[in-house]
Amino acid sequence: MPNVRPLNRRYGISKHAFLTAYSYCHQYREWHKALTSGAREDDHGSSVAEIEEKIRKIENTVAEAVQDYPALYPFMLEYVTEEGTTFQQMQQKGIPCGSTLFYTLRRRFYFLMSGRI
Repeated sequence: MPNVRPLNRRYGISKHAFLTAYSYCHQYREWHKALTSGAREDDHGSSVAEIEEKIRKIENTVAEAVQDYPALYPFMLEYVTEEGTTFQQMQQKGIPCGSTLFYTLRRRFYFLMSGRI
């Protein structure tokens, strides 16, 4: 895992809860791949409905975290589901905000996500 700092204390989320949410979100692409391959279950025995629910949970949480900034949705979704993605990479793709706002919304996302898994 790259050098990722856990959330600060004001969000009331422990380091371990953050890392659980962080790891959970990085399975997003695997779940998408399982759905597009037509498999009835993934490697861990999850049904298609369970996989779809996991994907929806991440997508809905991203949408809630960036609700006041809908243009950030695709950037945040990529950021939280692709390991090693950096804000600098998002800037190269044209993210329409600065790092302070982005990292504030990122912290909000992980706070919300930790309460849903």
